[in-house]
Amino acid sequence: MQPVTEDNITELAVERWTTARDPRLAELMAALVRHLHDFAREVRLTEAEWMAAVQWLTRAGRISDEKREEFILASDVLGLSMLVVQMNHRLDPAATPATVLGPFHIEGSPELEFGGDMSDGVPGTPLFVHGTVRDLDGNPVPGAVLDVWQADTEGAYESQIPGIDEARLRARYTTREDGSYCLRTIVPRGYTIPMDGPVGDLIAQTEISHFRPAHVHFLINVPGYEPLITHLFQEGAEYLDSDVVFGTKQELVVRFEQREPGATPDGGTSAEPWVEARYDFVLQRQAWGGAQVGRGVGA
Repeated sequence: MQPVTEDNITELAVERWTTARDPRLAELMAALVRHLHDFAREVRLTEAEWMAAVQWLTRAGRISDEKREEFILASDVLGLSMLVVQMNHRLDPAATPATVLGPFHIEGSPELEFGGDMSDGVPGTPLFVHGTVRDLDGNPVPGAVLDVWQADTEGAYESQIPGIDEARLRARYTTREDGSYCLRTIVPRGYTIPMDGPVGDLIAQTEISHFRPAHVHFLINVPGYEPLITHLFQEGAEYLDSDVVFGTKQELVVRFEQREPGATPDGGTSAEPWVEARYDFVLQRQAWGGAQVGRGVGA
């Protein structure tokens, strides 16, 4: 029996994990072991710190459920989510850039027609977001499904509000034959990430801003095109330069223009002042078959 020492424990553990029957799993686990051991050696990790980390992970698991993903939030604030997005979505510069999913996406949003109101009575200033979905050559993309979700004027998502069982500030829209889309919602506001869990406890011990700038989430799936997870950010919003999840990109910053009562982009009218945001999403065709995305990728 080979004695285990501080000097040989890493290679012994790597050797065991490279026995994984799936070659990619063997590669991933061997690298993970090496990096974890290197980290522990670099910082001279104490037993108390190791136990604190274990307890932190346990708390993150316990607070997570079908509506809250604390581990995605942890990945977001560590910059890992955006790193993975950037490495896996090296899109044409003309395509709409991708950003993080975030911890609050929920499958099964209701389908609404062109111009349908996903705010459905939630108080706030009416916001119409409209434009087209097209490809890199400028051709319209009909039948594109836009899965949309956002926080309310208090900065809260549906899953953060006790007693809310129905869909709230989320919906799915489908582009028309000319690639056009139009959705109605309310003007979002910047908000703090959840600070009532282990991620918040960690952030609170730093000078890191725990706020996100005002934005609306989009997940766009079209067969034959690269799936797109992105946001639209309000031009001039606070925290654009200090987004706690590193998700802001200049190409996604959109002007929100004030409008007087009258005609709206859905062909109707508004009896109260409203806000207009225009944005054309540009999708890149897949070079090969790829899976569609959703909650299964991971907030």
